Amino acid sequence: MVCLGNICRSPLAEGILRHLAKEKGLNWEIDSAGTGNWHVGDPPDRRSVAVARRYGIDISSLRGRQFQTTDFSVFDRIYVMDLDNYRDVLKKARTDSDKAKVQLLLDDQQPVPDPWYDDALFEPVYNMVYKACEKIINNTER
Repeated sequence: MVCLGNICRSPLAEGILRHLAKEKGLNWEIDSAGTGNWHVGDPPDRRSVAVARRYGIDISSLRGRQFQTTDFSVFDRIYVMDLDNYRDVLKKARTDSDKAKVQLLLDDQQPVPDPWYDDALFEPVYNMVYKACEKIINNTER
């Protein structure tokens, strides 16, 4: 899961997908990262922590990290939150196989809005990401 700073959207996505995968007994390696480096080592935004906690998901122990080229070797799929991050991740791709792993999180190719500047967006972003993560889980069960 990749967003810009790895403190709002992508930690929510990581926490939600981990929660759903655990419920289904899936032993997946799930992580999140940012395309930027200014929040490396920082915990998720307190508003992301709060909205996740309201739904029984604890993301408070996660720490920000920057997306690395080596992530293409570690992960089968790389979900990004918006087109800017999609382009930034693709710039790090080494091969067509790397590029094929990258996709927007939402099926309709819409961005997951960045809630950083608007407290009211954290709940809708949580709901969008939750639905997208449910689809990921359901698509692997077939």
